[in-house]
Amino acid sequence: MKKLSFLLTALLAVTGANAKVTLPKMFADGMVMQREADANLWGTAKPSATVTITTSWDNKTYSVKAGKDGKWKTAVRTPKAGGPYDITLSDGEKTKLSNVLIGEVWICSGQSNMEMPMKGFKNQPVENAVEDILHSADKELRLFTVKRNSRFTPVDTVSGKWNEANPASVREFSATAYYFGRELRRMLDVPVGLIVASWGGSACEAWMTADWLKAFPDAKIPASEDDIKSKNRTPTVLYNGMLHPLIGYTIRGVIWYQGEDNVPRYKTYADMMAAMVHGWRAEWGQGDFPFYFCQIAPYDYKIINYTVNSALLREQQSKAELMIPNAGMAVLLDAGLEYGIHPRKKNLAGLRLALLALDKTYGIEGITSESPYFRDVTFQNDTAIVRFNRADMWVYGRNGLKSKYFEVAGEDRVFHPAEAWIERSKVYVRSEAVPHPVAVRYAFKDWVNGDLYCDGLPVSSFRTDNW
Repeated sequence: MKKLSFLLTALLAVTGANAKVTLPKMFADGMVMQREADANLWGTAKPSATVTITTSWDNKTYSVKAGKDGKWKTAVRTPKAGGPYDITLSDGEKTKLSNVLIGEVWICSGQSNMEMPMKGFKNQPVENAVEDILHSADKELRLFTVKRNSRFTPVDTVSGKWNEANPASVREFSATAYYFGRELRRMLDVPVGLIVASWGGSACEAWMTADWLKAFPDAKIPASEDDIKSKNRTPTVLYNGMLHPLIGYTIRGVIWYQGEDNVPRYKTYADMMAAMVHGWRAEWGQGDFPFYFCQIAPYDYKIINYTVNSALLREQQSKAELMIPNAGMAVLLDAGLEYGIHPRKKNLAGLRLALLALDKTYGIEGITSESPYFRDVTFQNDTAIVRFNRADMWVYGRNGLKSKYFEVAGEDRVFHPAEAWIERSKVYVRSEAVPHPVAVRYAFKDWVNGDLYCDGLPVSSFRTDNW
């Protein structure tokens, strides 16, 4: 009898669970939906039931029929920025989402430098975090952190919760994402929702599908759970566990901070990143949404036994910026930490990502968002003359019209420190050790504190050779 009673109780519990509309965790109280969009909603209900959705901003009711498996998906038209609003869903039993804001939504993804919270990691602080956390309260900045999840096959939901920005929630939230969102709030004056899906030490390959990785045979796709030797580096596992459930959530764009783990495999990074972005966009079905990313900051990678010059990965990221449509790169050559892979200047990372969005996506006039990049070099006797694209305001050095991070090489391919002086938009480079230079490099090493700028933004490391 006790056994029968237990079975009946269990059956009733299951029936009750299936008798009400259920939604993935990101559709919840306190959420932000993308403004002036056909914003997707999906979930489960009674099999073959009609689900009604009523939005309080216009009192419009939408209907969609669930499949035999109970799954349904539809879109609702969102208004101009505002709120809070309610959304009521029913398949005979009501589910209500409250305190919903309409504004700008961004996905924030990558590895530890995206994941790093405002409180920092142990003995690894975030610069100015104490004051910025203190003044962080903002009811119209909403934060959602996807809980780490590494999976062999794609899942349908994530673990996480929407929180209003306040000292308690901001302290635990991604610093790079927070500073990005804070600047959007200040400039746009509309609600902003940030969804962070990141995992420290993760490889780019982990955020991609097996199909997208076919062009990269060195990426070993797991054939079973037993093949997952690393929860954050194994190809496909973070796409499956953390990104796949988010795909379709209507967004404005994505910010990305990743690359450190790929330094030893730098040769394919530009192509891989372009493939990843193409794949994300194809699955999202929102066209070429904005994709803005951080170039990895300088750091002495020999500390973690890397034998590859990380400037080669930065070079690949510079290539990716030009390969990927509607993309932009935040250069952090002046924001690294020689003895720490987690730089403290997360405010610069977030600010420079925000500049890209405010300029290229939102059309705010009067701001500069894109760093100059190497255009060409000519050689006149013992002097190399370097020119740049995106340098209308001309380049300058941190301490005047000089830079200390240029090198030149002759036919022997041996680089020597060089004197570099600036005239308008050109940098003249020479070394007494190289009477006939054939190649120039700027800051092309693991650790460097970049000192070449244009209009407030640092120039990326670069080289004119392919040695």
